[in-house]
Amino acid sequence: MTTGLQERFAPERLIATACEEAGSDDFGEDGWQPALERLVDGLVNEARLSVIGVEIAYLDLMRALKNRLEIIAWRRQNPGVAAGTIDQPIFIVGQPRTGTTILYDLLAQDPDLRAPLTWEVDNPCPVPRPETYHDDPRIAQTQASIEMSEQIIPGFLKFHPMGALVGQECVRITAGEFTSMIFSVQYRLPSYYRWLLYQADHAGAYRYHRVFLQHLQSGVPGQWLLKSPAHLWQLDALLTEYPDALIVQTHRDPLNVISSIAALTHHLRRMASDESNIAECAAQSYEEITVGLDREMALRDRGVIPPGRVIDVLFSDFMKDPWTTIRDIYQRLDRELRPEAEQRMREFLAAHPGDGGRGRYTWTDTGLDAGEVRERVRAYQDRYGVPTEQLR
Repeated sequence: MTTGLQERFAPERLIATACEEAGSDDFGEDGWQPALERLVDGLVNEARLSVIGVEIAYLDLMRALKNRLEIIAWRRQNPGVAAGTIDQPIFIVGQPRTGTTILYDLLAQDPDLRAPLTWEVDNPCPVPRPETYHDDPRIAQTQASIEMSEQIIPGFLKFHPMGALVGQECVRITAGEFTSMIFSVQYRLPSYYRWLLYQADHAGAYRYHRVFLQHLQSGVPGQWLLKSPAHLWQLDALLTEYPDALIVQTHRDPLNVISSIAALTHHLRRMASDESNIAECAAQSYEEITVGLDREMALRDRGVIPPGRVIDVLFSDFMKDPWTTIRDIYQRLDRELRPEAEQRMREFLAAHPGDGGRGRYTWTDTGLDAGEVRERVRAYQDRYGVPTEQLR
């Protein structure tokens, strides 16, 4: 199967097919090709793709390539797009599974904030328009593909809620640079994730991120509200590209984070492989989480992250009283929480209460030594006053 995969995923073949289908060969800025080569090498030799996984991975790659081609073509035809400014974007960061998604979804209910919705991230061309923003035909197409994942793995959407009309994560955008954590979560890619963590230059990914946002806002403008736990590892690159960014960082006991993200990673990988191992997922999560937390604390210590630029949110406080947390965020952002925005947030939360993830992950599944991991993250917990939770 490997020989056939090598042919199917040959970078030059993927690129040629994307150019033919998009009717363009202009990818914009160079520099992303080595990352694509590294990624496809992992998909061929390490990911243990199933038959359906091959098709899923192929579609992921083609979507990223074609979206990039179409965005650059639109940009060339509409030069004013590149002049669009992005002022004080708000980034929600933090470890995965620390409330970033529900916080993002709630803040996105504010009409004064602009979140990139899943349908427009997956299908950005032609540029979205205000008059069709909530009934564009691409919405139904995107929703149908999301629901297909539920057919492949029943229960998937309860584990990881998704929808065409909710905010999408930035990792889906930076996939177009092929330097994105989305791939190393969705697929077993040990060489790629270590390269991403320790060696990759993420500057190009953030430049492409800006290109993508400029494209979307040329149709539907607004102050950007963005989210991805992956930013935690690259806050210096983020602030280089967006010097006036405002950052909301969520904090939670890393041990329950590790077991939760390991279970989610295992669940995601089962969509593309019949050979996922939850302990292997946990070992990757442990390495990534601890490196991310150490890196973020070091950046603050060195003054790379300006004092007062980060709003710290404890997961325990947010879960206990989301409205006090949100009001505090608005106060720190020097924004007014208008009654209509709060009402929309309350209605969203009532319709999406969540279940706390019960029964979906346990620490014993990870195969990790709790005492060793606790000692490893003690400095982080002490620094931010993160309470130790009972292990699930």
